[in-house]
Amino acid sequence: MPDSSPRLPTIADVRLAAARIAGHAHVTPVLRSRELDALAGCELLFKCENLQRAGAFKFRGACNAVLALDDEAARAGVVTQSSGNHGAAIALACKLRGIPATVVVPEGAPQSKLDAIVAYGARLVRCAPGMAARDAAVAGILAHGGGTLIHPFDNADVIAGQGTAALELFGHAGALDVLMTPVGGGGLLSGSALVARSQAARVEVLGAEPQGARDAHDALEVGHPITDRSADTVCDGLRGHLAQRTYDLLERNIDGILLAGDDAILAAMRLVWTRMKLLIEPSSAVPLACVLAQPERFRGRRVGVILSGGNVDPAMAA
Repeated sequence: MPDSSPRLPTIADVRLAAARIAGHAHVTPVLRSRELDALAGCELLFKCENLQRAGAFKFRGACNAVLALDDEAARAGVVTQSSGNHGAAIALACKLRGIPATVVVPEGAPQSKLDAIVAYGARLVRCAPGMAARDAAVAGILAHGGGTLIHPFDNADVIAGQGTAALELFGHAGALDVLMTPVGGGGLLSGSALVARSQAARVEVLGAEPQGARDAHDALEVGHPITDRSADTVCDGLRGHLAQRTYDLLERNIDGILLAGDDAILAAMRLVWTRMKLLIEPSSAVPLACVLAQPERFRGRRVGVILSGGNVDPAMAA
């Protein structure tokens, strides 16, 4: 269920978002690993959004969208739907502004993410899996209680906020040959692509998607969003599908989407755990899995990778 505005954000919106969230969102580090560089045959620069507030890049977009609300809208509260990270980010942003938040969460979301939503003070509403069930639940809440919908990716302020991670990455790392992010609903990749296209030198912009949730990859091939599939992947943060807004941004601004299977994704995640001592969730590991699977494509290049989050189920580390 989209927001009421069909507009596409621009690089100016990303820069405005950076100013708006300054002092609220962390400026996360860009880290390197000689061992992973050697394995991949390229220079990898990891933007560590797993160290962001609420444990994921999602806080950037949520914070920007919540702070952008006028006072009257803010008093009525915020409603969203999320498999976890965006819900926790909205809950925290609303707590910081002192306004109520309601988060619709599908069955099967990781307990650690549900715990974070509740800990930040939001009201939790459960629904059946799938985007249609999420949208229906949100529509019911808005009809009966009001509030402002802040969608996890189909929202111009959210997309602009997500782009601030790439803005910081380029500011820290300088010129890159490639920029890669995971892609689910497309908010992070859309915002990041706006930043990459504003750079003086051409940057190849790539999404990374699980094979079991490849709707974004296939949407760009068929020429329209695909909204009627059920995802089958360990990457719970990437089970959403593109909205028309994110499809339009990706179709204009990116160079392609690469795919990786769950086994390769989990292996890449554990490489980051063991070689970099960073706790990331499976969704974060998809770009690295894609790089490792296609070494010739990336050999000798400077590759910026946004590690999207670190809210991993503790049982995975057992």
